[in-house]
Amino acid sequence: MEYDNVTASLATIAHPFAETMKLCVDERSAGRSICSIEIEPGIHHNPHHVAHGAVFYALADTGMGAALYPTLDAGETCATIEIKITYFRPAPAGTIRCETVVLNRGRTIANLDSRLNLGDTLIAQANGNFAILKQKETAAAAA
Repeated sequence: MEYDNVTASLATIAHPFAETMKLCVDERSAGRSICSIEIEPGIHHNPHHVAHGAVFYALADTGMGAALYPTLDAGETCATIEIKITYFRPAPAGTIRCETVVLNRGRTIANLDSRLNLGDTLIAQANGNFAILKQKETAAAAA
């Protein structure tokens, strides 16, 4: 697999949604990532004054993509199929850190696990499946 080329190109891809949420990809390597977000009351809170569940979900989804993307070959991309997330504790303030690992990477589907922590406390856990897609030119050339 061409990890170096894909990882290098990933660094140049804009991620407007993550930038809008102020979500950071702190570390990434083939099969692993660490993302974080500093909870800001005027941006990330729900009406109950804690981080909205969608913030946790976006952090896990982005972390999964960041961990999977460096495992892709040239001409491949990935897309979320489904994610199940379990919320354990609220996050009124602080930095949420999401550590993600690829549990299984097949030819067309990958399964990943994300653990979200606020300090040393596990506040959510997610498991997701991603499709591994070949670009049309690549798929046609392989046929």
